[in-house]
Amino acid sequence: MARSGLGFSILRGGLGVAAICYVGVDYLRRIAPSWHAFLQPILWSVLALAAVCRAPFYPHWSTELQSALPFVGSLLFLVLALALEAISVQFVTAVLGLDWHRTAPPLPDTGQWLFLALNERLPLTIVQVLRAPLIGLHHYLMLFLMLAFSVLFDCVKAPGLGLGARYMFTMAVGRLLRVMTFVATILPSARPWCASARFDIPDHPHPWAQKYYMPYSSDPNMIRQLLRHDMVNVPIEEYPAEIIPDWGWMKFLVNILRPTSPSTSEET
Repeated sequence: MARSGLGFSILRGGLGVAAICYVGVDYLRRIAPSWHAFLQPILWSVLALAAVCRAPFYPHWSTELQSALPFVGSLLFLVLALALEAISVQFVTAVLGLDWHRTAPPLPDTGQWLFLALNERLPLTIVQVLRAPLIGLHHYLMLFLMLAFSVLFDCVKAPGLGLGARYMFTMAVGRLLRVMTFVATILPSARPWCASARFDIPDHPHPWAQKYYMPYSSDPNMIRQLLRHDMVNVPIEEYPAEIIPDWGWMKFLVNILRPTSPSTSEET
């Protein structure tokens, strides 16, 4: 019995070892590409072989099948949340135009201030470790897959599909909360160059912003009057005309995508 318990503890500890090995081998892509090309297939082969050898002895397949529908539902919910987030990011960028994003002062990033202050006080070796791009988004995704498959080795409680469903559902809810936050009040970006690098939109604001925001943005007293009377009372400035292509029943996307030229709109 003691020997069996020791075996389970070794298997559970193996999850952390596998995760560290994956991150370390992937980082070799930057510092030693030849070693990365040699070691990565070996690592994947070992992990896949271990999962295949363990799968026939996995005792919770019936529980996994019961969790299949919640897993698929959570996956669809996450995809819809990510799609809504992408549409919302496009909208809040396009509605004010590139000129606003270029000229608005960057949002203060207190987290960046903390790291800059630490760079001045910590030893150089620790600073270099903090600066190194060790963990990226794809690492989180792969480590999540490792965590889900670790149920084969009793590292976490089965079912793995149930774990994945809870993870994706929580992520989707977090994304929706994030969308509600930045759609309600558009803030300047902490990285102002991202707007022009990622989005091909007009420089001038959307007609909605031309009417309801731009005339009041430079004078706090005018904003106060607007909130007090709840009525637009300032003339609108002259701006270039909006390009409105004939997209049929998809025409509502013009307010989100805001094409920059007739040729682009026709191709779209």
